[in-house]
Amino acid sequence: MTCLLLAVVTSDDVGCRHFSQASGRRGSCLAQAEAGATNADAPPAVLDLASLTRRLRETHAIGLLTKLTLKNQVDALLGQLRTFHEDPNGSPLTLAQLRERYDLLLLKVQSLLQDGDPSLARDLRASREPLWAVLADPEKFAHL
Repeated sequence: MTCLLLAVVTSDDVGCRHFSQASGRRGSCLAQAEAGATNADAPPAVLDLASLTRRLRETHAIGLLTKLTLKNQVDALLGQLRTFHEDPNGSPLTLAQLRERYDLLLLKVQSLLQDGDPSLARDLRASREPLWAVLADPEKFAHL
């Protein structure tokens, strides 16, 4: 992040190279900033549950304890959805209530990612409806 800020502040590559050499980092800050801009301009990817899980495990934007907490919350939501799909009339929650919990959980994850891993936050936002379509459909959910 410091590198990107320095790249924006300096008008030429000299300051960035000096910063890179002083900090022990290799490469030019401007090149790194341009690469980040290129990634930010890429269209969002629609994630399935497996790729979302993998990318969340790999991201450095969320700490280990927070990841464990999120995993527990996801597991709880999946359990509630499983209960709903097994017996919709006997479930203590409606599909609308489960959707609300899903939306709140995704908003929480997006807020955690927005500064540290903006591309994953963008992909998560693009995947919100397709993921819900899988979770809300009893047949698709059974194949998870």
